[in-house]
Amino acid sequence: MWSMSKNLRHVRQPDWASYKLGVFVCVNCSGTHRDLPAISRIKSIRLDFWDDSLVEFMKTWGNAAANAFYEKCVPPFYYRPQEKDCVVLKDQWIRAKYERREFTGENNSLQQVYSSGLYEGILWKKGKDNKQFLKRRFLLSETDFTLRYFTNEDSKKPKAVISMKDLNAVFQPEKIGHGHGLQISYLEEERTRNLFVYHDNSQEIVSCFNAIRATRFAYLKKVDPNARDSDLVPLITRSSIKEGYMEKTGPTQWEPFKKRWFILNVTDRKLSYFKTSLDALELGAVFIGTEGHGYSVREGQSKGNRSGRWRFGVTLETPDRQFVFLCDQEQDQREWIEAFKLVISQPMLPQHYNTEANMRRMKK
Repeated sequence: MWSMSKNLRHVRQPDWASYKLGVFVCVNCSGTHRDLPAISRIKSIRLDFWDDSLVEFMKTWGNAAANAFYEKCVPPFYYRPQEKDCVVLKDQWIRAKYERREFTGENNSLQQVYSSGLYEGILWKKGKDNKQFLKRRFLLSETDFTLRYFTNEDSKKPKAVISMKDLNAVFQPEKIGHGHGLQISYLEEERTRNLFVYHDNSQEIVSCFNAIRATRFAYLKKVDPNARDSDLVPLITRSSIKEGYMEKTGPTQWEPFKKRWFILNVTDRKLSYFKTSLDALELGAVFIGTEGHGYSVREGQSKGNRSGRWRFGVTLETPDRQFVFLCDQEQDQREWIEAFKLVISQPMLPQHYNTEANMRRMKK
């Protein structure tokens, strides 16, 4: 068997290769490649026969050479999917890269949908107080760095005008219950508000997502024009490091435990909680500082505390009070403790002190 080690270093555990494109792919991406027979043809690198001409072709190309050609003009804001990302992001990246050739320099006009500074489209949006999804018109503008949405297609007055300053967008297909589900979050009077949307067309929803990223990137560059692109790109959109249900009690720790949906974000060091996973408005939030500032986390809960339905406790100490949470499973308990420790271990940046001060003012 021909040794492929030289060209395999760009793909983790590649079991497949496209012998038309000259690239090695993982089993997950091989499914999308099979859906593109005019562009890509897949073989197993271990089980299928490779004749000499195909071997030579793979030696000539390989992932490094292919990426140099197919990713020549990827905009810095464009999201490159990672291993744990959802299917729609991976599928559309492959299609944009190989099928539509959006990044080779041949078809730059195709990038105008998400890089022109103006995006308008119809998305299905979940109602604030119910589970029904309704069509809403969305308008994204780089001119004033806003995202607007309207209750009907012909409406002139927007239902909401959202600033790019704190806007975040992340795919949440499992939470939303749709393979193209996108969660858009922003601050409203210092409280997180969520919009849950989707589009039936996978290319359209990914274009919308990248249009949001493009506008956020432009906003960040305006705020800090001397910053390097590589420093700004990680700030465009952010994902939580842990989400899920826990039970929470009140300040005296004698109030009844209530089940809440929690989201922990390392970027802004906030633990936000909602009544359910699809709630529009945050019920409250806890700032997570460093150990040197009086923050710590441990397993279990203090003796004498009121009990809840769940058994696996997490105690979070802050300078202001002690928070007690209960998890349904021991695995969840371990994961939450690890996530809290990760945030606590990160040094605080200047903006974090402002966030902490603002959150304390809100509670007074």
